[in-house]
Formats: sequence, structure tokens, C-alpha cells
Amino acid sequence: MASDLPPTIDPVAAARWHERAPALSPWLHEEVARRMEQRLGWIREAPRAWCHWDPVRGGLEAHALLRQRYPDVPCLVNETARHRQAAAHEALAPAWWSTERWGRGAVTFGAPQKGSVQMLWANMLLHSEADPRALIGAWQRALDVDGYLMFSCFGPDTLRELRAVYQKQGWPEPAHAFTDMHDWGDMLIEAGFAEPVMDMERITLSFATPERLLQELRELGSNLHPARHPALRGRRWHRTLCQALATDLALPDADGQLALSFEIVYGHAFKPVPRVPVAAHSAVSLDEMRSLLKSKVPRT
Repeated sequence: MASDLPPTIDPVAAARWHERAPALSPWLHEEVARRMEQRLGWIREAPRAWCHWDPVRGGLEAHALLRQRYPDVPCLVNETARHRQAAAHEALAPAWWSTERWGRGAVTFGAPQKGSVQMLWANMLLHSEADPRALIGAWQRALDVDGYLMFSCFGPDTLRELRAVYQKQGWPEPAHAFTDMHDWGDMLIEAGFAEPVMDMERITLSFATPERLLQELRELGSNLHPARHPALRGRRWHRTLCQALATDLALPDADGQLALSFEIVYGHAFKPVPRVPVAAHSAVSLDEMRSLLKSKVPRT
């Protein structure tokens, strides 16, 4: 697989965004998580433990839906951005007097141990990751054999109207490129996952004003493209941008409403029993032996 596949991400900018992104769950993230949660109905066996990876940005309301679906299943919350860990504790930790602190479905915080969970949930995260293969590998290691990954992210058709506006004005790209779902499927297989199922849908949002549209985009993410505009722009440029948005994104017969589309990619894959290389003499680790001896869990 080519190393220069999208996303075209500046790793320094990506790390800065990860550490400074607002401690809130954007509306679109919550909506995507709600739709992804409905897909869990296809899986017959509940996990014995699951991990919510970066829930503050991924969706705190969605976390409540998952807890309702699996009320007796322990949940590990792994908020990887330090400045959002306090928000995760405040929103998700049971009160000190609550029996949920010691119940079967207790919530704990921290990074998952190797093979410790049967479901890993990561919503709207992967498209802003500078090293997605490393992140997918970390997810694979956290899962137990026959555990499964549920994730979502932006696809390449996201913001196509905004990209057209910038191209028309002769400006640099307004956002980094987003990876195609087939490339995500290839990366999952490379990381050791099996049976990846990739799906996508397009969501079109409308906005009353250019200012509201730009506010929504600021909450959703940051432009991580290496060739993005190198400096801050002034009020004149901002006025030109707002005028271009109002003209080029206006819906016909919609009282000036502006439309912007988002491609949402959904991914689902299992961690299979590890393969033992066949040779005259083969060495198998204790962890691999335990995995090989585990019985299969019914899937879908």
C-alpha cells in the first residue's frame, strides 16, 4: 500500500489539534454515533468488557446509549487527550455514593491492557490521526480474540462544496484529504483484523448563515493539510469567504440556507485467532497459545 495515501496530514498540526480540541461532543459526532450504535443490533453476543476510546469528542450522549445497551458490561474509558480527561471523569464517572461504582457494569478509566476487551468503540477520530496504522494497531492489541472494532470517520467526499469554493478563489485547500473506505479496509487487514465490513453514507447539513457554518466547522475539526494557508488571514479575507459561501453554497428556493455535505465512513472488523507460522520448529508465545485455545464466539 502506498505510503502517500490520504489523509494528507501535518503531524505537528494533528498533535496540536488533539491536545487543544474543545472538550465537547459536536452535534454531528453524536448523530453519527447514534447511527453506529444501531448497527450493534447485528451482533448477537454482547461483549464481556468494552472500551470507549476518546469519548468526549466522540460522543458523550452516545456513551449513554451504549451503557443502556450493555448495562451489566464493564466499560473502560480511554480519553487520550490530557486536557479532556477531567471532562470525561466529570461526565462519565458514577457519583461516589452510587452502586454503579462497584456493580457489574462499572466504569473505569485508563488505557486498555492487551487483549482485555471484546469491543472497542472509536467514533469520528481516525480521519484526524497522523499515523492511522499505529492507532489501528493499538486497537487491535487491546481487543481479545473474536473481539470487534466499531469506528467511524469522514470520507473523501466530505466538504466537497467548500473545496470547490476555495479552488474557485485560488486559495489553498480548506481541509486535509480524507481516506477512502476501501483503504481503511486494507489497513485493518494489514493490522491483523479479519472480515472488515466498510460502509458509507452522505449527510447534508444546512446553515442559516456563513458564520454559523464556520462555527460548526471549527467545532468539528481543524485544517491539518501541510499546504494550508501559512498565516492568519484578516477581516477582508473573512468577508470575502463569507460572501463566497453565501453565493456558492446557497440552496435554491431555501431562503438563503447554505448546504454542506459530509461523507461518513463506518468500519467494523473482528480480531481473529492468530495464525501460527508453519515450520520445522515453531515457537508460540503463551499469549498466542491462550488465544489459540479459546473457543469461537458466535458473531453475526
